[in-house]
Amino acid sequence: MTATTTITTKPTTGQPLLDVRDLRVTYGSGASAVPAVRGIDLRVEAGQKLGIAGESGCGKSTLALALLRLLPASASLSGEILLDGEDILTMKWGRLRAVRWAGASIVFQGAMHSLNAVHRVGDQIAEPILLHKKSTAAAARKRAGELLEQVGLPAARAQAYPHELSGGQRQRVMIAMALACDPRLIVADEPTTALDVMIQAQILRLIEQLVAEQDLGLIMISHDLAVLSDTCDRLAVMYAGRVVEEGPAKQVYENARHPYGKALSAAFPRIGDLASRHAPRGLPGDPPDPAALPSGCTFHPRCPVALESCATADQELRDAGDGRRAACVLVEPGAVVVPLGLAGTESAAPLGVPGTESAAPSGPPGADSAAPSGPPGADSAAPSGPPGADSAAPGTDSGLPGAEEVGSTT
Repeated sequence: MTATTTITTKPTTGQPLLDVRDLRVTYGSGASAVPAVRGIDLRVEAGQKLGIAGESGCGKSTLALALLRLLPASASLSGEILLDGEDILTMKWGRLRAVRWAGASIVFQGAMHSLNAVHRVGDQIAEPILLHKKSTAAAARKRAGELLEQVGLPAARAQAYPHELSGGQRQRVMIAMALACDPRLIVADEPTTALDVMIQAQILRLIEQLVAEQDLGLIMISHDLAVLSDTCDRLAVMYAGRVVEEGPAKQVYENARHPYGKALSAAFPRIGDLASRHAPRGLPGDPPDPAALPSGCTFHPRCPVALESCATADQELRDAGDGRRAACVLVEPGAVVVPLGLAGTESAAPLGVPGTESAAPSGPPGADSAAPSGPPGADSAAPSGPPGADSAAPGTDSGLPGAEEVGSTT
């Protein structure tokens, strides 16, 4: 059975800024065909911020590039990508060039690799202005300086080459380029990768400010659920080319309903949580090869709470309550709540289901409800000896059946 996943930033009555319907992306053809995106629907409104998270290889960047048809010739696309009601997949080349940068733009992953090393950054910002706005060279240079100031850089930095700028400055240049032609939609593919936490915070605040001031739609892609939960309105978690969970960003981060979303969230240490400090949590194994996907639920080989039916029955997104959905049989009403058996995870962190809010911590992440009621170190989930003892080693928890056969902890 083929499943289709849907992401919606919020209910709307009019036409959305971006409406993607049953998008599928396949690399190659015939016996060598590799499905990278397997049936995704999403809607983004102006002024809305949608975060997309997942491990490397789950299809996030392919999805981002597909939105503007930036994929290589070997990729085949199907479905619909409606930008202001106009299908990008059926556009002729001339119209597509007009839409890129002006209708929707992208902040590429890795600013140093995306900027041309032998051209000044001001000229690179001015180029789309000259092509799309038909401005004079002088007007384009002036606009480039204004854009640099808008993202917190002096206009004089337009004369610099990429290697003369810091990582944070180069990322700001990329954002300025994305804003050059006043697009309505921005796709940011890991805009804070390899930046230190202070620069990350500045870039994220800048993005939030620009979205609010210019009423832009934003799709932000990252591995970091904590960053997405702080920046975005809604969060979608991707696995093996599909969305396995989506909902309000903070709720998905703090109390994920899908075992994969819960594992991603648990990978981030929580302040005040002794168990996470002494026993870092991980998820054994690797994402599946898109060319050889497992049968049934593609996550079941790595899932600590998988049922027999998960190996044969494909799992579609189900209502998980409170505007949330998850592609897991355990979120159905009446399903048995099973603890997530990851290394170092307490039984106080069960897989949430609709109507079982008491199963989630009532306070912030890592608060007392998820910690032992006794003195520190009393919880059996925390190591009784020094850090690194066997009982705290990821992948050796007795609550993780078959961890050795699945693979090493990543």
